[in-house]
Amino acid sequence: MRPMIVMTLLVAPVAAQDSRLSVGPLRPQPGQTVSAMVAAPPGRDGTAEVPISVIRGVRPGPVLALIAGNHGYEYTPILALQKALTAIDAKQLAGSLILVHVANMPSFLGRTIYFSPVDGKNLNRVYPGKRDGTQSERIAWLITTEVIEKADYVLDLHCGDGNESLRPYLYQAVTGDKAMDERIAALALSFGMDHIVLDRNRPKDPAQSLYCSTTAITRGKPALTIESGFLGVSDAGSVEAILRGVRGTMGHLKMMETAAAPAVRPVYYEPSEVIASPATGILYWHVERDQQVAKGALVAHVTDFFGKKIGEMRAPFDGLVLYVVATPPISKGQPVAFIGATRK
Repeated sequence: MRPMIVMTLLVAPVAAQDSRLSVGPLRPQPGQTVSAMVAAPPGRDGTAEVPISVIRGVRPGPVLALIAGNHGYEYTPILALQKALTAIDAKQLAGSLILVHVANMPSFLGRTIYFSPVDGKNLNRVYPGKRDGTQSERIAWLITTEVIEKADYVLDLHCGDGNESLRPYLYQAVTGDKAMDERIAALALSFGMDHIVLDRNRPKDPAQSLYCSTTAITRGKPALTIESGFLGVSDAGSVEAILRGVRGTMGHLKMMETAAAPAVRPVYYEPSEVIASPATGILYWHVERDQQVAKGALVAHVTDFFGKKIGEMRAPFDGLVLYVVATPPISKGQPVAFIGATRK
């Protein structure tokens, strides 16, 4: 039986329908905000619904997708989009917004970091997904086909997961395509964050894009990955930083008349490196987020379950701790810390 889709119209329609802007069952009129639980295709491991809203402006403009909850334990972006839904007036808007409120509902409801409790997969590593794949792959397929491919720009909104003590920063992809890289760089400045990680190592194949933002970029759409928040905490400051950044980006794209200020003197980080654990056990961290470390400094060590040290992790170069895992459980190969060096 076809899954039931519940749709709520928040503003009455005021003009003719634009057939270009349809997301699942959502076909908003100009000046209208609509919301629905949109079902991913069913499969052997059940189905999942994704809460999506579309805010359609009354004037022509770009379509900006805001995607929260690719990792379900990352709460500040989810709360930011709750606020954005009521704060943004469609009748004052040029262009449209697509809001994915919680991309990974199984992880959100299950309070799991990184991985879905249904299929054990990291949603932000299976894009563009598969219509007939596992549940995470089908969610990624839904978001790719119904959100990313219908947007002109994409912001993938994250924060420090339940185990990550993280300072705010964003990832700016560098593709080697001059025109695209200039558009991504301008988008990054518009968001207003002053710590920008340059990333030259994302996939180039749109069929194997893996990451949400990379899925957009490999389809010709400028995109960023944003990080604001830490340890799964729902703090107001991290939520506001996301909202301020969204306002900045909307101003840059001429979607609204007033905008938050762009970053004026950002610090760029390159190279950067994720340090992984060499063993499974109990983690002891020796640094804090936003701490400067010297090459070779002890970042963390891991013991077995009887207290014997079985591994150390040290800084690969002089740099800043952008995040460190600050909870004791650790598995071999999982991230422990992310270090960025200031670009020379």
